[in-house]
Amino acid sequence: MKAIIAGTGVEKAVPFGGGVRTEETKYGPVDYMSDGEVVLVLRHRMGHSVAPHLIDYRANVEFLRSHGVDECVTTYAVGSITSKLSPTRIGLVSDFIDFTSGRKSTFFDGNAGIVKHTEMTSVYDNELLLKVLKSATSLGQTLSTGLVYITTNGPRLETPAEIRAYRILGADVVGMTLNPEINLLREVGITVQSLCFSINWAAGLDEEGVSFIEEESEKRLSRIVFDIANNALRL
Repeated sequence: MKAIIAGTGVEKAVPFGGGVRTEETKYGPVDYMSDGEVVLVLRHRMGHSVAPHLIDYRANVEFLRSHGVDECVTTYAVGSITSKLSPTRIGLVSDFIDFTSGRKSTFFDGNAGIVKHTEMTSVYDNELLLKVLKSATSLGQTLSTGLVYITTNGPRLETPAEIRAYRILGADVVGMTLNPEINLLREVGITVQSLCFSINWAAGLDEEGVSFIEEESEKRLSRIVFDIANNALRL
């Protein structure tokens, strides 16, 4: 089984797998769609109803593990910090900086008598990377690569001073949901790649303030990103 974990607007942009279903895990409920080959998990649940810091990331990943998922493409709407990914562009994350706090970020915290230290030197899988790039090319899309994603806690947006600091730290894009999602996928051994698409310049980088792209453009980008991920997982 293959999987996509997606967020902003995807349930509106993607008719997939005969409608949304819900399954309970030991960590909580998961909303998903499936066609029997690929399963799509709605990160924020149906209707984007759960804030980034309250998402039950462990439930989503446990759901995938329990269904035998071995490959997963995650997708994220982000803000642009550097010109490596400007608004309306699509790219691939290669590394991250985790600025979240208070989130349940591991399956192995010792409560079950197991502590595990997951190696994160190479987070993303090269074979799946090639599949994603091949899929994008087949759809006429050119992806920005080598992006560093910084994860903030949310749900508030960042300040201009924070964005200046994040740029100094080496971040190219900012969002609220990559961690602990990627941490957990790595802990259970699911191969992963992360696609992102920019919907705004981050705070302080746009003279008009934080201006988001139009809803129709966001919906179109969501669909393109989904198609890239979906096709890649079937190669």
